[in-house]
Amino acid sequence: MISIISKNKKRQIRLWAVAFWLLIWQAASMAIGQEILLVSPVAVLQRLKTLVWESTFWLSCAFSVLRIVSGFLLGTALGVVLGGVSFGFCRIRELLAPLVLTMKSIPVASFVILALIWIPSKNLSVFISFFMVFPVVYTNVIQGIESVDKKLLEMAQVFQVSRMRKIRYIYLSQVLPFFRSGCCVALGLCWKAGVAAEVIGIPDGSIGEHLYQAKVYLDTPDLFAWTVVIIVISLLFEKVFLGVIDWGVRKLERR
Repeated sequence: MISIISKNKKRQIRLWAVAFWLLIWQAASMAIGQEILLVSPVAVLQRLKTLVWESTFWLSCAFSVLRIVSGFLLGTALGVVLGGVSFGFCRIRELLAPLVLTMKSIPVASFVILALIWIPSKNLSVFISFFMVFPVVYTNVIQGIESVDKKLLEMAQVFQVSRMRKIRYIYLSQVLPFFRSGCCVALGLCWKAGVAAEVIGIPDGSIGEHLYQAKVYLDTPDLFAWTVVIIVISLLFEKVFLGVIDWGVRKLERR
């Protein structure tokens, strides 16, 4: 389990790499010379400085974050529970297989439009985020359980290790890397899909509404500024959530 944390540290974003791509962005903007086509990072930063002083900015962020994070947590929780149950009961796994395959295959835009028929636009991002997260976490949990070393299980049976101890000391150590990997993928997907659902559904007071308005009025600085906000919020939530998982891993190792 220590390797999970160490590998994560190696993947940290370097400031010099960020600076390099910002310079490329600035050079491309200057070469085009039309900010309506490609706005400069300086103009985006200036727009962000204006946005953070507006109350609607924070209300929109809170609106979208609350719903997308709720969808992510619901999808993660159900994916873990049903993943464990499906491994123990093959009939449930067979029953869920077509549903999971459909959820993984259906285009997000198609499902958003269909979901708008039954779900109010203000709650659409919750459902779409859940829709993107559940199959990823569910599949990874099952793969993690299947990867458990059979020799360890045989040894636990010989020494009559209790079910709770087997779950804690054998299954958890094998499943956590798969679970963490699934969460990394699901986090990015849920933010992309959740905001896309808001752009299509256009719920009042959401980040998606601001993106849609920026597109309609060709307000490129606003479009890029809100995109940067989405990226920052997504990265912060990912860091916090994965940090909680790593903290839990370290706590288990000390016991």
